[in-house]
Amino acid sequence: MNTVPVPVTRRTPRSEVRARLLRAASTVFAERGFAGATMQQVAAAAGFTTGALYSNFANKDDLFFELFDQEVTGRITAVRAMLAQTDLAVTNEATALAAGRHMTAAMQHSREWQLLFTEFWLRAARDDQLRERWVDKRRDYRRQLTELAEEALTGWGAGTAVSSRTLMFTMLALNNGLAIEELADPGSVPADTIGTVLVRLLGLESTTTA
Repeated sequence: MNTVPVPVTRRTPRSEVRARLLRAASTVFAERGFAGATMQQVAAAAGFTTGALYSNFANKDDLFFELFDQEVTGRITAVRAMLAQTDLAVTNEATALAAGRHMTAAMQHSREWQLLFTEFWLRAARDDQLRERWVDKRRDYRRQLTELAEEALTGWGAGTAVSSRTLMFTMLALNNGLAIEELADPGSVPADTIGTVLVRLLGLESTTTA
């Protein structure tokens, strides 16, 4: 008697499940806003049950913080790549302006993330328990940015008038502030704004010939 072989069902690896859930969360948050999105909507968008979602993430906050970690990793990697392509010893007005244009373009192309970030930032500012977790994440991000700023300043030489911490906070605040203006009025931020601040802040040499 012939028997029909039972098809083997492939179990989706946990890493793939989490990746799909995070992509779905990013999409649903962008479409509905963090407050308006539900865990059920995220699970449905990923093609999984709500139980599968809750077995990986306890709530929407956990989803956001995982997305935040991914965003930070991507930004740190991008800055490292930019520094690696630049001869810091000869950094001048032209290279600073080019770096500023790169940062501005990246900000303009991350509108959905900026909306989510701003919404969550306001929520964390009003929630003492959530703020503690948020602050821990932000401090770690600032630490990594400060290390990158230190690497850049070391390459530029000891004559730089600012510390790595001052450079980090200035660039972070400038990026966040400009992002708010860009959200409300897309295309309003001049491409040379960040670069011009870098030139003045670091006292870099002009490449303009007489």
